[in-house]
Amino acid sequence: MKKTALLFISIIFLCIEIIAQADSSYNIKKLPLISVKGNRFVNSKGDTILFRGLAISDPDKIEKDGYWTKEHFEKIKEMGTMIVRIPVHPAAWRERTPEEYLKLLDKAVKWCTELDMYIIIDWHSIGNLKMGLFQSHEYITSLPETNNFWLTIAKRYAGNNAVAFYEFFNEPTVFFGKLGRMSWEDWKKINEDLIVLVKSYDKEKIPLIAGLDWAFDLTPLWNNPIEAEGIAYVVHPYPYKRKQPWEPRWDENFGFAATKWPLFATEFGFMHDRENYGSRIINYLEENGISWACWVFDPLWEPHMLKSYNYDLTESGEFFKKAMQGEIQKKIK
Repeated sequence: MKKTALLFISIIFLCIEIIAQADSSYNIKKLPLISVKGNRFVNSKGDTILFRGLAISDPDKIEKDGYWTKEHFEKIKEMGTMIVRIPVHPAAWRERTPEEYLKLLDKAVKWCTELDMYIIIDWHSIGNLKMGLFQSHEYITSLPETNNFWLTIAKRYAGNNAVAFYEFFNEPTVFFGKLGRMSWEDWKKINEDLIVLVKSYDKEKIPLIAGLDWAFDLTPLWNNPIEAEGIAYVVHPYPYKRKQPWEPRWDENFGFAATKWPLFATEFGFMHDRENYGSRIINYLEENGISWACWVFDPLWEPHMLKSYNYDLTESGEFFKKAMQGEIQKKIK
């Protein structure tokens, strides 16, 4: 019985190792390694990098739509994209199975490497990870599943320079108490534990840590920052998060942190820019050295940048294409 149990455990670990093996048929060191230096992202030469990029929809969705192809990523590159945020929904991860889902991610990593674009892998959940309460069914996960997801990802993409960032959790929120309680101290410990876990397998990736209030409020950093090196913080500065005037509220809620730590606005966007939000947020982010990735390169998910898979752009799609190519910044400076 004891030998049988040991054999079973050995088979489980062997399966985990097989799943963790990524495609190595391309140069995983092609892109310069990105790291943290002070409050900046730098490449292997020490040059400061301010990322401009976009988020795609879940690979599971795109594959079901029939567009999980290199051509799709070529269209992304044509936008002027430096970095692609890839959201992985817990429900899709389970339903497709980790082994099959990783095949999708492997393709994206290969294509982005070939097209000279970096990647953020994002565990795309919304809710209270401490209590296991979430905003809707596609976001349902657990702390053990989240830990195991990042364990799998870290083992698979260790040493791959194109995968520059691990965004541990999309948007932590208690939804005004409707999803229970979770303090900054609770959230801090969850992330510090994840950092130790991930760094034990992959020391080079940069963990991205979201603020509370749907990844908006970083004010706890004044007195109680995450105790770890080589990390960055995340903000999602949608226009509806705060009333106008936006700029002083952005200063108060997250902008102050950019003087000490690297910040990355990994999700924001708009449908109709009636109040000049687009120019103001791009101007604000870049003047404060905050990298950004807009939401979302898809014809259905909102605020969508595509009208259809013919790749005709919406108002926001046209705007962000110009912003990624530096045209908006020239107009507002």
